[in-house]
Amino acid sequence: MPCLADAVAALESAYPPALAQDWDAVGLVCGDPTEPVSRVHLAVDPTAGVVEEAIAAGAQLLVTHHPLLLRGVHGVPADEPKGSLVHRLIRAGVGLFAAHTNADAAEPGVSDALADALGVLVEGPLDPTTMIGRIGRLAAPEPFEAFVARVGAALPTTAWGVRGAGDPARTIGRVAVSGGAGDSMLHLARAAGVDAYVTADLRHHPADEHLRLPGAPALVDVAHWASEHPWCDQAADVLRRALPGLTVTVSTLRTDPWTLGGHPAAPPAVVKEGP
Repeated sequence: MPCLADAVAALESAYPPALAQDWDAVGLVCGDPTEPVSRVHLAVDPTAGVVEEAIAAGAQLLVTHHPLLLRGVHGVPADEPKGSLVHRLIRAGVGLFAAHTNADAAEPGVSDALADALGVLVEGPLDPTTMIGRIGRLAAPEPFEAFVARVGAALPTTAWGVRGAGDPARTIGRVAVSGGAGDSMLHLARAAGVDAYVTADLRHHPADEHLRLPGAPALVDVAHWASEHPWCDQAADVLRRALPGLTVTVSTLRTDPWTLGGHPAAPPAVVKEGP
């Protein structure tokens, strides 16, 4: 039976820690590297629900994209939310490992998984300096309205849903994608000359200002969690190939913080000409 260190080695081979941003906190959070591992559970977020799901599944290792302890801490007391999760994991004999911006920059990584889910054939990175985001093309061009529907069908359902900004009839052939918050790369998507840019957490003013610029690609805004969930299957395949005897499961628990939608989207406004 492999040990926890074997699983960590496989993950770090696919998502080298050296690729992480200097502010990030990646790698093994808790767990004994010498302990045997027969089952690994994967998720985007290390929430209380995901931890309980991993324990119920009999996993000895929980792998997440988002770190539990991203900012420096001086302690993990059990009476605080994050500390309680560390204690719960240790008491249950479950290790925790995070691959964050190193998984974003790896090739293949988070954005490759998103592109694959959307049927985008990757041609290169959106940001060559960090290797974050991807540019590619669809097998066949389609109207923006159909492309937005494609994104909605490909990703897990959330209360946030999928929002498109652009002419519904615009032809979409080349696409940029970036899993997670991506409005800092709006200028790169425009410079790349793509027809649409898919990312998460787009803010009102940056999106509005972007769309007013000549040659700006149409925008598709999805929930942060949904944009990164396809990576879980990619990381699961990494572990299955490296350690064939391992049982690997992927969480389907929706950890997007938004749980309710107030009303369905309104149809586009119709502007009538004069009498």
